[in-house]
Amino acid sequence: MSTPTDTLNWTAVCTVADILPNTGVCARVAQHHVAIFRVGDAQFFAIDNVDPKSQASVNSRGLVGNLADRTVVASPLYKHHFDLRNGECLEAPEYSVRAYPVRLDGDQVCVAAP
Repeated sequence: MSTPTDTLNWTAVCTVADILPNTGVCARVAQHHVAIFRVGDAQFFAIDNVDPKSQASVNSRGLVGNLADRTVVASPLYKHHFDLRNGECLEAPEYSVRAYPVRLDGDQVCVAAP
């Protein structure tokens, strides 16, 4: 069962201008290392920053792109592709990561974590 976004605890992590288009940044949200990505000018996504295979906090430094109709980031270590909408690892589903809700509050990028 999903949680309505209005009942989540939101954390402002940075401003929109702090994330260049098609790049990511890392923030700590409720004890989670979260990678926040800006795709194009106006789409924002967040997934776990910790690469599940290496346990290194590096996903925010990955390359953003598209595979077929999916917007993905490629982990800089093992090159696994994570779907930015749901955290699914395309090459090895057992390495999928958590995706987090993202919203804008004015120019603030906000992320909700469990």
